[in-house]
Amino acid sequence: MTGTPTTRTLGQGLTVSAIGLGCMGMSQSYGPNPGSREDMIAVLRSAVDEGVTFFDTAEVYGPYVNEELVGEALEPVRDQVVIATKFGWDIRDGRIVGLDSRPEQIRRVAEASLRRLRVETIDLFYQHRVDPEVPIEEVAGAVGELIAAGLVRHFGLSEASATTIRKAHTVTPVTALQSEYSLWTRDPEADIIPTLAELGIGFVPFSPLGKGFLTGTVDSSTTFTAGDIRARVPRFDAENRAANQALLDQVRALAAAKECTPGQIALAWLLAQQPWIVPIPGTRRVERIRENLAAVHVALSPEERATLNTLAEQVGVHGERYNPEHMSFLDR
Repeated sequence: MTGTPTTRTLGQGLTVSAIGLGCMGMSQSYGPNPGSREDMIAVLRSAVDEGVTFFDTAEVYGPYVNEELVGEALEPVRDQVVIATKFGWDIRDGRIVGLDSRPEQIRRVAEASLRRLRVETIDLFYQHRVDPEVPIEEVAGAVGELIAAGLVRHFGLSEASATTIRKAHTVTPVTALQSEYSLWTRDPEADIIPTLAELGIGFVPFSPLGKGFLTGTVDSSTTFTAGDIRARVPRFDAENRAANQALLDQVRALAAAKECTPGQIALAWLLAQQPWIVPIPGTRRVERIRENLAAVHVALSPEERATLNTLAEQVGVHGERYNPEHMSFLDR
C-alpha cells in the first residue's frame, strides 16, 4: 500500500485507519452522483490503496444498494478492511416508516447485510438510531447473540445518550459510538465523550467536515441539487450559511497559515481531541480521500487547539443540524 495513515484503536481492541471512509454519499443524500457505479467501485478500491481500512455503510443507504456497492468493491480485499454497517430502521417498499430494533428484526437485518456485503462476519454492527420501543438491554443482548454465533464481531451505537450507552455496555461491550461531531457540532462534549473515555469506547464522528461546509466549498450562494439533504437542513439555509461564514473564515485563516486546507484543519482538530476518535468523512473522489488522509500529518499546537476549541462558542453556530423530523430520532 502507498500512503498508509496511522491506525487507531476503538473499543474492544478494534484497530482501524485513523481516518475512515463514509460511503453513504456514493448512493444517496448529496444529489446526482458525478460518477457511475463502476466509478464508485474504483474509488473504494483506490481508498484501500491509499491506506483506508475502515468503511462505513448501512442497510438504509439506498436502501440496500450502498451495502451492495461496498460489498462488491471490497470483496477482493476483504482481509485488509473493517466494514461497519447498521440496523434499526423499519423499511417498507424502499421507504423508512419508523424504527425497529426488535431482536428478531436485528437478526433479519444482519443476515441480509451479510449477503449484500459478501462477508461471513460483520465487523462492526451499529444500532443506527435508538428505538424507544425496545429496551436497549434487549438490543445489546440480540447483538451479543450474533457475536457469539460468529456473525458479528463488534457492537456499536449511533446518536445514543450517555445513559443508553451505559445500559447497553453492561450487557454487551460497546466498541464504538457513531454520532455527529465536528467544529460546528459540539454536542457530544458535555456528556458523551467523558462517558466513552470512562468505559473505553471509541468514537466515530460522522459529518466531521460539517456536510462539506468546513471544506470551504459551500457558501451563501451555493445552490443544492435535487436530492441533496442539505436543502432540508436548517443550518444550510442561505441566511444561516452566511452567518456561519464567520466560523469558516477563522478555519480558513489557520489553514492558510499552516499551508493546508480548511477540511484538513477540521479533521486534525478531531484527531487531536482523543486518540480513540476516528472520523469518517465521505467523498466520491479519490483526490479528496488523499486530502483527508493527509490530515493525520497536520500538527496543531496547544494554542491552535485552544483557539479551535472555543471557536464555535465565540463565533456562534446558526441553525439546527437536522430538520424537526430527524431531530426527533436523536436519543437525548
